[in-house]
Order: sequence, then structure tokens, then C-alpha cells
Amino acid sequence: MTTAALGLGTYRLQPAALIDAAARAAADPATAWIDTAPNYLGGRAHELLASFLVRHPVPTSTKVGFLTAQAAKDAVLDGAITGVEAARRRCLSAPYVHWQCARNRTELGRDHLDLVFTHNPERAADDPYEALHDAFIALEAEAAAGTLSAYGVATWDGFESGTLNVPALHQLATSAAGSEQHHLKAIQLPVSLVTATAFSQALDGEGPIAQAAERGWQVFASAPLFGGELPHLATHELTELLSPNLSTAQGCLLAAASCPGVTRTLLSTSSPAHWAEAREALRCPAIPVPTLRKVLDVLATG
Repeated sequence: MTTAALGLGTYRLQPAALIDAAARAAADPATAWIDTAPNYLGGRAHELLASFLVRHPVPTSTKVGFLTAQAAKDAVLDGAITGVEAARRRCLSAPYVHWQCARNRTELGRDHLDLVFTHNPERAADDPYEALHDAFIALEAEAAAGTLSAYGVATWDGFESGTLNVPALHQLATSAAGSEQHHLKAIQLPVSLVTATAFSQALDGEGPIAQAAERGWQVFASAPLFGGELPHLATHELTELLSPNLSTAQGCLLAAASCPGVTRTLLSTSSPAHWAEAREALRCPAIPVPTLRKVLDVLATG
């Protein structure tokens, strides 16, 4: 049993701290990864990352689904979305997905995207599966054209609420591709000792994480420290149970990275010390499943 690799999440970073954080993420080529989106950092994330990525071609995932005010105006002018879609600032239609993928490539300074997530499809105005089917058709066409390697689904509560499930997503992608040789290869969801439903299910070989892992998909764990709040919620006794040689934050991060099926843990931090501590923690052996079960049981009854 191994721990998940560490990746940089950019949602909570300040623009001035982004490049230094990206450089720390790139320091270990074997595991380097950056996760971003066109609406992050007030719509500036891609622009700020572009010059860095030209010099350091770190694998990067980005997203489609949410539009900034400026992007919505531009998309309407280009005929990619309607005025109604622009007002919602959310869209997963095929014309929009093609438009956003092209814009992502331009903004990131790349001819090819490593991984594109559909962003919180559970918030679609209509049936999320209908919206995703249209998006998947466009993303399969992008893959066929050689402009992206893979796509995925990033969600906050889509799996926990039951709005989404992995078998249905697989069927949608199969339909979009015309065969099971589709390019849906990843999911992203919160995995922490607080957002523990999928975590707990994975310990029993069930739920979205296990189902994705069975298909060989990547599983990205977002918010492993619950927005930085988790270390303040965990007790000393809980930290001792997780790993007595680590700090509370390190123990909580290692717990998320030890969840069976999780392949990458996304940490959003601009602190060099916090990043170094995270790297140190994820070099430790994975926390055994029985210990993880015990910790989740303690939290559930606390």
C-alpha cells in the first residue's frame, strides 16, 4: 500500500504567491502536478501560470464549466454560449466546451492539455447527466484531434449527494466515445477526515474512489485539510493514532493520501514550510486501513 503523490491545488492561492508555489511543486519531476481552472484567482490563474509552464512543462489539469464575467462576454461574442448561459456563468454545452478548451490552451501557452475536468457538474441548471453527455462528446472530439490526453469530473458533493456515480459516468463516456475506449480517466473530490463519506466507503472497497480505481482512473483528493481547518479540529490523541512522529497537519494529510484508490492529493499552500512538511509526510508509509477505520470511527462518535 502506497501513499498518493502530492500535487499543487491553486484555488486558494494569492496571485503573488502562485509562481513560487508552482516552482516548489515542480521541484520533484517524478510527482509534479498543478491543478487549476480558468476562473481561479479572479480569472488570472492561467495567465500567471503560462510563463512558468513554458520554462517548466509540469503536467497540469484545468477545467471547463465556470466562466468569469469577462469570459462569459467573450464566449457570447464568439457565439459559443447564449445570453442565458452567460448570465448563469456556468455551461457544459459542446460548443462552450470546445471554446473553453481552445481558450485554456491559449491562456496556458500550450497546444495540448494534459487533463480537463468538467467543473462541479452537479450544479448544472438542468439534468447533470445530459450536460455531461454533451461535454463528453466535445471532450472526446478534442482527444481525437490530439488537443487533450484525458478528461475527468471534478465535484464537491456530487458523489456524496448521489447526483453522480462512477458507473453512470463510465456509461456516458462510452456513449460519447462509441466504445469503452473512452478518455474519461479521472475524478476529483474532497477527501479528508472531515469529508469522510467517500473515504470511509473506499476503506471497504466501495463508493466512487474504489469504483474509479477499479477502472484504472486517477483519483485526485481535494481539500485534504478541509481548507486548513482540520488541524485545528483534530485532537492530540487523534494525531498520536495517525502517526506519533508527525504534526497534526502532517498526520491529517497522510491520512487522506493513504486512502485506498487515491492517486494524488492536492494541497493549496503558498508557504514553503507547509509544502516541505507535506512532502515529508507523504514520504512516510501509508497509514494502515484498520488505523484509518479507527480514526474515522473516533471522529464519527466525537
